[in-house]
Amino acid sequence: MRTCLLLAALLLVWPLQAAERVVSLAPSLTDIMLELGAAERLVGVLDGGERPAQLAHLPSLGRLGQLELETLVSLRPDLVLLWPDSIGPAQRQQLQRLGIPVHVGEPRRLHELAEEFVLIGQAVGYAQQGAALSQRFREGVARLRQHYAGRPPVRVFYQIWHQPLYTIGGRQIISDAIALCGGQNVFADLELPAPQVGLEAIIARDPQLIIAGSNAELGIWQAWPQLSAVRHQQLWPVPSKRLERPSFQMLAATEQLCELIDRAR
Repeated sequence: MRTCLLLAALLLVWPLQAAERVVSLAPSLTDIMLELGAAERLVGVLDGGERPAQLAHLPSLGRLGQLELETLVSLRPDLVLLWPDSIGPAQRQQLQRLGIPVHVGEPRRLHELAEEFVLIGQAVGYAQQGAALSQRFREGVARLRQHYAGRPPVRVFYQIWHQPLYTIGGRQIISDAIALCGGQNVFADLELPAPQVGLEAIIARDPQLIIAGSNAELGIWQAWPQLSAVRHQQLWPVPSKRLERPSFQMLAATEQLCELIDRAR
């Protein structure tokens, strides 16, 4: 039902003809274009993290949070792929005033990510590839859900940053991946995608597993041996950065996450 409603809404703003000149304003959306086999449609990308080698020749539109709007306009795109947090509110408003069709992708659940493959595929003339990618992703998620169903839950603190402490809320797609693996995001009750939290709140929720970006970021927890995760040495770096760059590759990253949670279990 949600997919049908989204498609109906998109028809109001997108031309019936498939977009041929696409700019991507998020690395995850760029990855989806590659996974669809639609790299030839890309005419420019916003950089953030490592850029895929096959796109090295494309013009840069700046970096995350710093869009070069004049460069974007000069590329004459007929579709902009946008992750809401990739540019600030003021630039989003400027983009809207240009009248260029915009697809806003912000999947908060794994099934919503599967829908993204369909929507973007249809928008760029790769509908068949998008449907196939979506089906494969859904099947992979279903296999993981079945495999880890019924196992004892594990309380997980997912640390985005340590100075100050940031984590993920319940409406963030990584939180859905944790739940799929039989984990419990200890801050799933928070609405913000990336809320700042206090040390006292973390101690009170006593995670059994702490995951962070690197071993260096995990070092702070040795000062708090009363935490279950510290007491049992369940402090691990993120098993795959693809968890934080949702595209089809998030399926393999989620499988690695499940294996890590199972070890902690």
